[in-house]
Amino acid sequence: MSNLEAMSPDPSPNTDSASPSPAGLPADPSDPGAHEPTAIASGAAANDTIFGRILRGEIPCDAVYADDLCLAFRDVNPQAPVHVLVIPREALVNLADAGRQHRDLLGHLLLVAAKVARQEGLEGWRTVINSGAEAGQTVFHLHVHVIGGRPLAWPPG
Repeated sequence: MSNLEAMSPDPSPNTDSASPSPAGLPADPSDPGAHEPTAIASGAAANDTIFGRILRGEIPCDAVYADDLCLAFRDVNPQAPVHVLVIPREALVNLADAGRQHRDLLGHLLLVAAKVARQEGLEGWRTVINSGAEAGQTVFHLHVHVIGGRPLAWPPG
Protein backbone atom coordinates (compact mmCIF):
# COMPACT_ATOMS: atom_id res chain seq x y z
CA MET A 1 0.00 0.00 0.00
CA SER A 2 1.41 3.41 -0.93
CA ASN A 3 1.68 6.34 1.48
CA LEU A 4 -1.17 8.02 -0.34
CA GLU A 5 -3.46 5.02 -0.13
CA ALA A 6 -2.63 4.68 3.58
CA MET A 7 -3.62 8.30 4.11
CA SER A 8 -6.70 8.28 1.89
CA PRO A 9 -9.95 9.04 3.74
CA ASP A 10 -11.46 5.95 2.06
CA PRO A 11 -10.02 2.86 3.78
CA SER A 12 -11.12 0.49 1.00
CA PRO A 13 -8.30 -0.73 -1.25
CA ASN A 14 -8.04 0.96 -4.61
CA THR A 15 -7.39 -1.33 -7.54
CA ASP A 16 -7.40 1.41 -10.17
CA SER A 17 -3.97 2.33 -11.47
CA ALA A 18 -3.63 5.97 -10.55
CA SER A 19 -1.67 8.28 -12.78
CA PRO A 20 1.52 9.63 -11.20
CA SER A 21 1.45 13.01 -9.53
CA PRO A 22 3.97 15.74 -10.31
CA ALA A 23 5.93 14.59 -7.25
CA GLY A 24 6.26 11.12 -8.76
CA LEU A 25 3.78 9.62 -6.29
CA PRO A 26 0.51 7.99 -7.29
CA ALA A 27 -2.28 10.52 -7.41
CA ASP A 28 -4.66 10.44 -4.44
CA PRO A 29 -7.58 8.41 -5.85
CA SER A 30 -10.08 10.18 -3.59
CA ASP A 31 -9.30 13.60 -5.11
CA PRO A 32 -11.52 14.58 -8.03
CA GLY A 33 -8.76 16.69 -9.62
CA ALA A 34 -5.93 14.28 -8.89
CA HIS A 35 -6.00 12.69 -12.34
CA GLU A 36 -5.75 16.01 -14.17
CA PRO A 37 -2.26 16.63 -15.54
CA THR A 38 -2.65 20.38 -15.00
CA ALA A 39 -2.94 19.98 -11.21
CA ILE A 40 0.69 21.02 -10.63
CA ALA A 41 0.39 24.50 -9.14
CA SER A 42 -1.63 27.57 -9.80
CA GLY A 43 0.95 30.29 -10.13
CA ALA A 44 3.87 27.83 -10.05
CA ALA A 45 5.32 29.25 -13.26
CA ALA A 46 5.60 32.66 -11.60
CA ASN A 47 6.76 31.25 -8.25
CA ASP A 48 10.54 31.63 -8.24
CA THR A 49 11.10 30.17 -4.76
CA ILE A 50 12.72 26.80 -4.18
CA PHE A 51 9.23 25.46 -3.44
CA GLY A 52 7.97 26.70 -6.81
CA ARG A 53 10.87 24.87 -8.45
CA ILE A 54 10.03 21.71 -6.48
CA LEU A 55 6.38 21.97 -7.56
CA ARG A 56 7.45 22.29 -11.20
CA GLY A 57 9.70 19.22 -10.87
CA GLU A 58 12.90 21.21 -11.41
CA ILE A 59 14.29 20.18 -8.02
CA PRO A 60 13.70 16.71 -6.55
CA CYS A 61 12.21 16.20 -3.12
CA ASP A 62 11.55 13.27 -0.80
CA ALA A 63 7.76 13.45 -1.11
CA VAL A 64 5.58 11.73 1.47
CA TYR A 65 2.16 12.98 0.27
CA ALA A 66 0.72 14.72 -2.75
CA ASP A 67 -2.74 15.74 -3.90
CA ASP A 68 -4.24 18.39 -6.14
CA LEU A 69 -3.93 21.11 -3.46
CA CYS A 70 -0.62 20.41 -1.75
CA LEU A 71 2.65 18.53 -1.57
CA ALA A 72 4.38 17.21 1.57
CA PHE A 73 8.06 16.32 1.64
CA ARG A 74 10.92 15.84 4.08
CA ASP A 75 12.84 18.98 5.04
CA VAL A 76 16.44 18.92 3.75
CA ASN A 77 17.57 20.57 7.01
CA PRO A 78 15.56 18.66 9.62
CA GLN A 79 15.28 20.09 13.12
CA ALA A 80 13.99 16.79 14.55
CA PRO A 81 13.89 13.11 13.53
CA VAL A 82 10.64 13.90 11.68
CA HIS A 83 10.51 17.22 9.87
CA VAL A 84 8.10 17.41 6.95
CA LEU A 85 6.96 20.49 5.04
CA VAL A 86 3.42 20.75 3.67
CA ILE A 87 3.15 23.35 0.90
CA PRO A 88 0.18 24.51 -1.14
CA ARG A 89 0.41 24.18 -4.91
CA GLU A 90 -1.02 27.69 -5.10
CA ALA A 91 1.59 30.43 -4.88
CA LEU A 92 0.82 32.07 -1.53
CA VAL A 93 3.59 33.90 0.35
CA ASN A 94 2.41 33.42 3.94
CA LEU A 95 -0.57 33.65 6.27
CA ALA A 96 -0.42 37.45 6.17
CA ASP A 97 -1.23 37.26 2.45
CA ALA A 98 -4.01 34.71 2.89
CA GLY A 99 -7.56 35.89 2.45
CA ARG A 100 -11.03 34.56 2.97
CA GLN A 101 -10.73 32.71 -0.35
CA HIS A 102 -7.95 30.57 1.17
CA ARG A 103 -10.03 29.23 4.06
CA ASP A 104 -10.53 25.75 2.56
CA LEU A 105 -6.91 25.52 1.42
CA LEU A 106 -5.58 26.46 4.87
CA GLY A 107 -7.82 23.88 6.55
CA HIS A 108 -6.68 21.28 4.04
CA LEU A 109 -3.01 22.01 4.76
CA LEU A 110 -3.56 21.46 8.49
CA LEU A 111 -5.49 18.22 7.92
CA VAL A 112 -2.73 16.95 5.64
CA ALA A 113 -0.15 17.93 8.28
CA ALA A 114 -1.97 15.74 10.80
CA LYS A 115 -2.23 12.85 8.30
CA VAL A 116 1.48 13.09 7.54
CA ALA A 117 2.34 13.17 11.26
CA ARG A 118 0.33 10.01 11.88
CA GLN A 119 1.81 8.38 8.78
CA GLU A 120 5.28 9.10 10.18
CA GLY A 121 4.32 7.35 13.42
CA LEU A 122 4.04 10.44 15.58
CA GLU A 123 1.64 10.54 18.53
CA GLY A 124 2.56 14.14 19.34
CA TRP A 125 4.02 16.75 17.04
CA ARG A 126 4.37 20.46 16.49
CA THR A 127 2.99 22.34 13.50
CA VAL A 128 4.66 25.65 12.72
CA ILE A 129 3.84 28.33 10.16
CA ASN A 130 6.31 31.22 10.06
CA SER A 131 4.88 34.41 8.55
CA GLY A 132 7.50 36.96 7.57
CA ALA A 133 11.24 37.30 7.96
CA GLU A 134 10.97 38.43 11.61
CA ALA A 135 9.20 35.17 12.42
CA GLY A 136 11.93 33.11 10.75
CA GLN A 137 10.34 32.57 7.34
CA THR A 138 13.16 31.98 4.86
CA VAL A 139 11.22 30.64 1.86
CA PHE A 140 8.45 33.01 0.87
CA HIS A 141 5.91 30.38 -0.13
CA LEU A 142 3.51 29.37 2.63
CA HIS A 143 4.54 26.11 4.29
CA VAL A 144 3.55 24.13 7.36
CA HIS A 145 6.35 22.45 9.31
CA VAL A 146 5.43 19.12 10.91
CA ILE A 147 8.08 18.44 13.55
CA GLY A 148 8.35 15.53 15.98
CA GLY A 149 10.12 12.39 17.02
CA ARG A 150 11.85 14.01 20.02
CA PRO A 151 10.76 16.10 23.00
CA LEU A 152 10.16 19.69 21.89
CA ALA A 153 10.85 22.52 24.33
CA TRP A 154 8.62 25.55 24.89
CA PRO A 155 8.95 28.35 24.13
CA PRO A 156 10.55 27.67 20.76
CA GLY A 157 13.47 29.67 19.39
